Amino acid sequence: MMLSRDLDGAMPLGAFFEGDGFLATIDRFAAAQGGADRRAAASFWSLYYFSALAIPYIVARRAETALPVDLDAMTVALADDGLPRAFGLPHDGDWSESGNLLTVVTPLVERHLARVVALMKARAGISAKLAWNNAAVYIDYAFNATESAAQPGGGFWPSRDLFECPKLADGSHNPFHGCLRHDVEDGETLCRRKVCCLRYMLPGIPSCGELCALPEQRKQ
Repeated sequence: MMLSRDLDGAMPLGAFFEGDGFLATIDRFAAAQGGADRRAAASFWSLYYFSALAIPYIVARRAETALPVDLDAMTVALADDGLPRAFGLPHDGDWSESGNLLTVVTPLVERHLARVVALMKARAGISAKLAWNNAAVYIDYAFNATESAAQPGGGFWPSRDLFECPKLADGSHNPFHGCLRHDVEDGETLCRRKVCCLRYMLPGIPSCGELCALPEQRKQ
């Protein structure tokens, strides 16, 4: 993330999704993957999108800075292969207490993710559950990686509440509820997705291993 005025090739983000930009980008990316299924291409593209969005946002909030994530106030720049390269912001954020993860995530859902997930579904045909699951893994990663306090009851999963609580901080439906779970196998705790990201449908793209929702793909 950087300021929009400093981002080369920046495009207004709302117009990118609601105009022809997003679908044209996905079709071009799918063609470059040997004519891959559009849903698989869009899902893989969204992994880059959600990682570039969620990780800086969560890390900044942990440092008591709320980055501006309103969709229509942001810009995006793409790499040569069409994958998201950087987001542009209108300013560098405001002070905000870190808070628990449900509180931290609520503005991101309301001001950005809900609309993007709906547009991805409408334009590229990926299910909302798949898109939310794709976003969930990066929120989980960023929050866990920035937590140093011991966890009550043993185990280390600071983001657990996000995936076990049915409501967000404002009482609205929590779209991340159930997206991730922890399984214990042979004494090892493994994080698992609820919905597969379809990356196995793309040539040359490695499996996400034990994280995969599909048992048959975990050892690929």
